[in-house]
Amino acid sequence: MKPNKQFNPASIQGPPDRLPKLLLHSCCGPCSTAVLECLLPYFDVDILYFNPNIRPEEEYDRRVQVQREVLEKMSLPRPVSLVVCDYKPEVFTDAVRGLEGEPEGGARCLVCFRLRLEETTRRAKERGYDAFATTLSVSPHKDADALNRIGAEAGEKYGITYLEANFKKNNGYKRSIELSRQLELYRQRYCGCLMG
Repeated sequence: MKPNKQFNPASIQGPPDRLPKLLLHSCCGPCSTAVLECLLPYFDVDILYFNPNIRPEEEYDRRVQVQREVLEKMSLPRPVSLVVCDYKPEVFTDAVRGLEGEPEGGARCLVCFRLRLEETTRRAKERGYDAFATTLSVSPHKDADALNRIGAEAGEKYGITYLEANFKKNNGYKRSIELSRQLELYRQRYCGCLMG
């Protein structure tokens, strides 16, 4: 497998008789569209929807439904399972206590990235995946270098490989918008939390 501009599929090894299994943290359905399109030629992907930062609960539920719509509407080469975590906003609130006034993209966001990536890492390790990744880097508002650093640290902590990626490269974000339009998906206007 040769690297592309967004990630290096050869960096993940699985058994020789099957595609490597990858647990993908998804921040939302629209962002997952282009990322799934990129990953599925190289990996057997399942999605984890763990986003305790999203407020209010109605928005959380709406985004879960859109993630389901993506998996129903997209023409995917193989099935992708979805695990949706219970809505527990207190997990996020506790993690970012004291950082409520931070601006978007600041220290609070880094804590939020770590919270979501560590949960993904833990679950990936427990369930025997070969690697894990996140859709977050497809957004032009998210720092891919910070995400990759946090993901690598979480992977090292739990003993599982993180797929370093910058899914916004090679017009990834633009492609997610195109696919969202084609699939007639709801696209939210904010990341999730109502702070800052």
